[in-house]
Amino acid sequence: MCSGADFWHLKGVERLGIPSVMVTDGPHGLRKQAEAADHLGINESEKAVCFPAGCATASSFDRNILKKLGETIGQECQAMGISTILGPAINIKRSPLCGRNFEYYSEDPYAASELAASMIQGVQSKNVGTSVKHFLANNQEKRRMTSSSDVDERTLREIYLTAFEGAVKEGKPWTVMNSYNRINGKYVGESKEYLTDILRNEWGFDGCAVSDWGAVNDRVESLKAGLDLEMPSSGGMNDALIVEAVKDGTLDESVVDTACERIIDIIFRYAENRDPDAKLDLREDHETAAAIEEECIVLLKNDDNILPLSKEKKVAFIGKYAESPRYQGGGSSHINSWKVESALEAVKEIAEALLAEAVKTAQEADAAVIFAGLPDNFESEGYDRKHLNMPDCQNTLIEKVAEVQKNVIVVLHNGSPVLMPWKDKVKGIVEAYLGGQAVGRAVVNILYGNVNPSGRLPETFPARLEDTPCYLTYGKGGDHAVYQEGVFVGYRYYTSVDREVLFPFGYGLSYTEFTYSGLKLDKEKMTDQDTLTVTVKVKNTGGRRGKEVVQLYVSPFTGETIRPAVELRGFDKIELEPGEEKEVSFTLDKRAFAYWKEEIHDWYVESGEYQIRIGKNAQDMVLCVPVQVQGTREIPKVYSLNSCLGPLMRDPKAQAVMGAFMGNMSQNTEADEVQKQQELQAENPDAAVSSEMMTAMMEDMPLRQLISFVPGVTREMLQQLIDALNAQKK
Repeated sequence: MCSGADFWHLKGVERLGIPSVMVTDGPHGLRKQAEAADHLGINESEKAVCFPAGCATASSFDRNILKKLGETIGQECQAMGISTILGPAINIKRSPLCGRNFEYYSEDPYAASELAASMIQGVQSKNVGTSVKHFLANNQEKRRMTSSSDVDERTLREIYLTAFEGAVKEGKPWTVMNSYNRINGKYVGESKEYLTDILRNEWGFDGCAVSDWGAVNDRVESLKAGLDLEMPSSGGMNDALIVEAVKDGTLDESVVDTACERIIDIIFRYAENRDPDAKLDLREDHETAAAIEEECIVLLKNDDNILPLSKEKKVAFIGKYAESPRYQGGGSSHINSWKVESALEAVKEIAEALLAEAVKTAQEADAAVIFAGLPDNFESEGYDRKHLNMPDCQNTLIEKVAEVQKNVIVVLHNGSPVLMPWKDKVKGIVEAYLGGQAVGRAVVNILYGNVNPSGRLPETFPARLEDTPCYLTYGKGGDHAVYQEGVFVGYRYYTSVDREVLFPFGYGLSYTEFTYSGLKLDKEKMTDQDTLTVTVKVKNTGGRRGKEVVQLYVSPFTGETIRPAVELRGFDKIELEPGEEKEVSFTLDKRAFAYWKEEIHDWYVESGEYQIRIGKNAQDMVLCVPVQVQGTREIPKVYSLNSCLGPLMRDPKAQAVMGAFMGNMSQNTEADEVQKQQELQAENPDAAVSSEMMTAMMEDMPLRQLISFVPGVTREMLQQLIDALNAQKK
C-alpha cells in the first residue's frame, strides 16, 4: 500500500475490498491522463476546464471565490472519477524569478494560507481530497530535486511554515505533498521534524503524507520520518526495501501499519462517498471560470479615466494574445482546455477591430488595447526566469503604438511580475495574470465596465530586479539556496527599507472610490492572552457598485528585535453600492503581534506599543491607531561575567540585587567615577570623555570589566553577585 500502483493510481487490494483510486495534477483544473502518463505535461490529457491559475485567484483576495473554485473542481473530480487533486500549491513567492510562481498564491504567508484553506474546503466539500504542496521551502526550480534551502528557524516559522500551517489547521486537507528539496542539508521527505513533529503533532494533521513524484531519496528513512505514500510506483523496488527493513529489525512494523492505515483512510473517504450520478458540465464550468477571473483582474493604471471604454468608440485590439491569449502555465498543471475564449471573440458584439498592421490600426482608432505579457517559454515548471523583462518585440510594439495613439491600454497575460519601461507612456494597465480559458471574456467585461475591477496584487511588482530582497543569492550557490534575506520577503522588505516599487503588494484600482473612517479597537491595552477586535467603516463614495479589499496591517514598535515595518494580519472583500457604508470587523490574537523567538523555539510577544493600520496596500496606510500589548511569557535570563550593565540595570527583578551590591562596594565605585566625570564635564565641556560617552560605555560594559575599572572589585565578588542574580530569577 505504501507506493503507487502506476503513475496516477493508488494500489487496491481486491481480496480485502480496498479499491484502487486515481489522483491527478491540477491546482487550477484537471489534468487526467489515461495512457502514456507523465508528470511534466508533455503528453495530452482529457479535455477539461482550465480555471485561473493561483497567481490570478490569489489576486481576488476573496475566500468565497476560492471556495467556489474548489467546489467546481471537486465536482469535476467526482464526475471524472478522481479521488484527490494535487493542489493547491502555496509555496511563498520568495523571488519573482521562480519559474513556478504562476501556480503559487502570494509572497505573504497569511494571504496564502487563508486562500488555500478556502479552496481546500471547497474541493473536499465534494468528498474529494486535496494535496497541499510543496511542503516545504520549495521556492526555486533550479536544482529543485537536490538543492538545499538553507534557512534559519525564525524565517522558516514566520514565512514558509506559516503558509502551510493555516492551510492545514483551517482547511484540513486529506493529504500533504512533500517537496523535492532539502532544508539545511536534509531532504524534507526524510525529516521527522517537519513531517511528524510539526505537521502532525503540532498542527494536528490527520491525513496522508505523499511524496512529490519521484521525490523519495531513501524509502525506509522517509517512512520513519512520516512519509506514508510514495508516488509514482517504484516497480516494487522500494516496497522490497521496506519488507527487508522490517525483517532485519531496522524498521518497526507498526510504522508500516500506521502508514497503511492513513493511505486506506483517504481511499475510503472518497470511495464510500463516491457520487455515481455526478455529471461533467464543461459549458457551465466555463461560465464559472469567466466569473472567477472577473474577480481576479487587477487594474494597475487608469489615467484620465481611460477605462471603462465606451461601446461607441472605435477601439483597436492589438497583439497576439488578443486572439490567442496565454491563460495558463507550463508543466504538470497544464490543462487540455475544452474551450479558449479570446478577447477578440468576446468583443465581436462591441467593436470591429481587425488585426491588420498594428500601428496604422491604432492610429485610426479612438483607443488601442495591446494584449501583451510573457510567452510560455519565459516561465514554466522546471526552470527559473533569468530576468523580469517581457520580450523586446512586445515592448517595442507598445512604444510604437503609444507614439501614434494617446489612448493606449495594455492588458498583461503573465504569471509573475514584469518590468514596464513604457508605464508612463500608456494611460491604462490591466493585469489579467494567467486567467484560465475564459480570460478573454473576463477582460472584455472589465475593459467595458460590465464588471468593476476588484483584484489586488498578491505580490510586489519591483521597479528593478536588483531591488528584490534575495537578488544577491537567488539562483546562486550551486546545491545550496541561501535565504540570506531572512523574514524580509516581498513587501516586508520594501516597506522596511522604504524602497520604491513599480506596484506594491495589495495594490489595485477601481472604477469607483472608497473612503475609510472610524477605526476603533475594543481595548487600548491588552495582554498576549487577549483578543483584540478591530472595526473600521468603509464607504463607496463613487458612482458605481464595486468591491473593496480591506487590508489590516500590524506594525511593531522599534525595539531590539529586527522586524518588518508592516505585516498583513487581516483582509476582507466587501461589495458596496454607491453611497453605501459598511463596518468591517477583524479579530486579532497573539499571533498578530508575535515573532518566532529561536531562544525558546516558540512564538513570543514583546511588550510595547503596536500600530494597527488599515491600508489601501502595503505602502499606502489610510488609518492608524495604537494598542499597548503586554507579553506574558517571561524569558529565562542567565547572567554571567559577560552580562552587560545596561540591560541588567533595566531588569526590574535584578535591580534589588544590583542595588545592594552597589551599596556594599567601596567608596570609589563605578557610580562615583561616573559622577566625577560628570562634574569634570560641567567644569570643562571640552573634556575628552563626556558624561554621555561614559553612560554609553557603561551600557555595554560587561560585569567582568568592573574588575579593571573599579578598585576593590574582585572576581569572587562578581561571582557572588551573579549567583544571587540567577538564584533570584528562579
